[in-house]
Amino acid sequence: MELLGIPLFDDDFYKMVIRFLINLFFLTGIVKFIYYKRSQKKEYLFTFYLIGIVVFFLCFTLKKYELDLGMALGLFAIFGILRYRTMPIEVKEMTYLFVVIGIAVMNALSNKKMSYAEIITANSIILIALYVLELYWEKTALLSKEVLYETIENIRPENHARLKKDLEERLGIEIIRFEIGNVNFLRDVAKIIVYYKN
Repeated sequence: MELLGIPLFDDDFYKMVIRFLINLFFLTGIVKFIYYKRSQKKEYLFTFYLIGIVVFFLCFTLKKYELDLGMALGLFAIFGILRYRTMPIEVKEMTYLFVVIGIAVMNALSNKKMSYAEIITANSIILIALYVLELYWEKTALLSKEVLYETIENIRPENHARLKKDLEERLGIEIIRFEIGNVNFLRDVAKIIVYYKN
C-alpha cells in the first residue's frame, strides 16, 4: 500500500523498532544508571538522550541510501567533534557523548551480516566496560580544588603540616596532598591546589 508513491509500511519498520529499543535500553543503562548515578549532572541527561536518539534515527534513515564505510565514519566524526559554544564540555562528558554517539551509530548502521546477538553483545561490552571503569575511577581518582589562601606564612616548607591542617579545617575534607602555585606577596595570597578523595 502506497501514498503518493511512498510505501506506508515495510519490513524495515520492524528492524527499526527492535534496534531502537535495543539502543534505548543501553542508552538508559549508560546515561541514567552509570553516568548520572555518579555525576548527578541533570543538564547532560537531556543532551545525551536526545543525541543518542536523533543520531540513531538519522543513521537508520541514511542507511537506506547504502552509505559506504567512509561516509559512515565521516558522519560519526562530525558528531564526535561537536562543541557547545556556550560552555566548554569536560573530558568525561565528551567521552560519554562519544560513547552515546558510538552506540547509536553502531545500532543503526549494523546490517544483515550482524545478528541481534552480536549487536547486544557489543552494547553489553561497552556498558560493562563503562561500569567497571567508573567503579575503578571512583576508588582511585583524586579530586582537585584550587584555593586562594591568605595565611602566607604557612606556605613555608617547615609549616606544611600546619598548612594542611588549616586547609582541612576550612574546607572540611581530608587532603591527600597539595601543591602551592602562584604566590602574590603584594596581596599576601597564594594559589594552592588541594587533592582529596570524594
